[in-house]
Parts: sequence; structure tokens; C-alpha cells
Amino acid sequence: MSDKTEQPLAAPEKQTQDPERRRFLKSSVAAAGGAAILGAPWIRDAKAAQTTTWKVQTSWPGGIGLDTFKAWCNSIIEKTGGELAFQPFGAKDVVGEFQLFDAVKNGVLDAMNPFTIYWAGRMPASVFLTSYPMGLRYPHEWDVFYYALGGLELARELFAKFDMHYVGPIHHGPNIIHSKVPIRSIDDFRGRKMRLPGGMVAELFQAAGAKTTLLPGSEIFPALEKGTIDVADYVGPAINYALGFHQVTKYISMGPPGFMSIYQPVDLMDLTVGKKSWNALSDSMKQFVEMEVHVYSDLHHAAIQKADQEAWAKFTEAGTEVTRLTQDDVDAFTELAVPLWFKWANKDPDAARVFKIQLDYMMSGSLGYVTPDMVEGHSLNV
Repeated sequence: MSDKTEQPLAAPEKQTQDPERRRFLKSSVAAAGGAAILGAPWIRDAKAAQTTTWKVQTSWPGGIGLDTFKAWCNSIIEKTGGELAFQPFGAKDVVGEFQLFDAVKNGVLDAMNPFTIYWAGRMPASVFLTSYPMGLRYPHEWDVFYYALGGLELARELFAKFDMHYVGPIHHGPNIIHSKVPIRSIDDFRGRKMRLPGGMVAELFQAAGAKTTLLPGSEIFPALEKGTIDVADYVGPAINYALGFHQVTKYISMGPPGFMSIYQPVDLMDLTVGKKSWNALSDSMKQFVEMEVHVYSDLHHAAIQKADQEAWAKFTEAGTEVTRLTQDDVDAFTELAVPLWFKWANKDPDAARVFKIQLDYMMSGSLGYVTPDMVEGHSLNV
């Protein structure tokens, strides 16, 4: 990835902190409906002498995402009868968001719940472990990739090279774009200073003429407020409203109806654990954690979608205008995206292996997103 994409802008010196936003950034388990997440308790092994506690940090800076994460973590000790506990930390509580990878690898944290795309710079294949421009478009398609087509085994193989165990993907929803100016076509991105998560997504918008920068979610509001950026991608409406984006932008840009986000329609997170911490668990407890990630992914996704429905009315009340791209814009972005697919897939053999599975799936009769003429002249180094 180019330095232009990787280098964050300087953080603003000062920012407005209204009471609602402060409460959001310090939000805890109370609002998450923790009782619904508890579920049936795990029957503890009588031989287990003491509780094993994992320090787990998420990328969520607050709101329903952080609340749901904390509620889930706090449910683990009861479900395991005290054998295993998760101590939850929000974004930047222990380390910075972009330091999570090394913190787990080196044992500072036992596990992380990050946005998987953050590791594009050090692991090109990670670009294809979460949604990317014009790729797989719906959560169930990613479940098919991971749990039926070999994606989970590949992800675990890749993270094992860094002494980590990839437990599984976690759904939350599509990303949307907030801006100070209306974005009604691909041409409106030209010249805009835009926050993006890096990797292929950043390169797509660079190809469309945007000037991109990489910022963690907790730094987007102050950058928009100060005017360091005038367009920002982040997650869905509930989190973004709670972060105060309606206070510093006037517009939300999305894809055509039914295609909410053309660049990250299923922005996956994951649970990844340090090898030492994972290997210390019994086989039965490993199986429990793996199944819990399935449960958490479903609950996490549903809780955020519910909150999103409530947030749309709040944006309307705040005077935010929603604009949508057209099918012509989708076609234009697709033309830019296809060469980037192959560029990133050919960065290393692992990336090519992952993408090949997805490309075959997208070209199959089940989906048909990609036709032979779209990829003519491109090849994979597998």
C-alpha cells in the first residue's frame, strides 16, 4: 500500500465534546441488553482449578457496537461456569487500533475483535477476508465462503504464521459515507479529502480522484470538525450518529437501493486469539469459543441493524440529506475495481488462493456478479 494511503492526518488539537457524545464514547454494557446474550451456561469441568481470563480489545469506540461486545464478553464467565472469562476493552483502552495485531501476537492482549481490513498492509490476503469493492455483497455469501468453501481454514492458516488463531468472522453491516458536500455521482469524489480504511478500498477512491487518508474510527469526528477531511467512510448509521457525524456533515452517500455500500457492503470483524492463549485451552473449551463466535456474530449483527433503523429517523431530524449513486456509477466503480482485485490478489500466493475461491463463487450460477468478459486479460498467480 502506498504511503499516501497509510499515513494518517495529524490529529486536531481541539474538538467539541458535547455531553451526548461523551456518554457514547464511555458507554458500557448497560445499554446492550446483556440478558439476551447470556444464553445457557457452560458446564464447567470439575478439574478446572481457576478462572482463565483473557484480555480482549475491540475496535469499537462506543455505542451499540461496544455495548454489545462488552455484554457478550461479560457473559462468558457464567456460560463456562467460571472456567473462562473475557475482560473487555474498547478502542484504544490498552493499545491503539492499528497496534492490535502486534499486541495479540506479542501477548500484550490475549485476543482482539478488530476490523479485519486493518491488516491489509502487512497481510495482503486480509483484504479478501472481509468485503471489498464490488465483491461478495451479503452476509450469507460470506458465511458460505468461510464455512462451506474453505475460507475459515485458509484464514486460520494465514494467521497461524503470525502465532495467532483466527476463530471466526463477525458480522456488523455495510459502511456508509458522510460528507460536507453532496456526493451524487462518482465524479463528486474527485479532489475530496476522504478518510478510508486503507487497502483496496482506499485505492479504489484514489482511482476515482479522491485524496485519501487512513484514520481509526475514534479520530474521524475531530478530523471532520476541524476540516482536515471533508468526506469520511465509517460503519453504519447508529454508530455514526452516536459519534456525532451529523454535527459536522450534512450528507450521507450510499449505493443504489438494495446496494447500500458498493465498497464495503459486509464489513466483517473477527475474533483472533494469540497462539499461547488459544493452546492453553482444553479441546472442549476451544470448541465452546468457536461456537460462541457464531452466536456473537448473529447477535452483534442484529443489534446493530435494529439500532440502525432507529438512527435513520435521527439523521432526518438533524437535517441530514441522503444521496444515492446510480447504476451507471456502480458500473464505473466496477471498471476501476476489477484491476484492483487482481493487483491485490497477486501481491502474494495466499491472497491469490483466497480470492480464487471468491472469484469462482461470484462467477458461478449462484451469484453471477462477474462474467468472463469482465475479467478478460487478468490472471491469478496461483
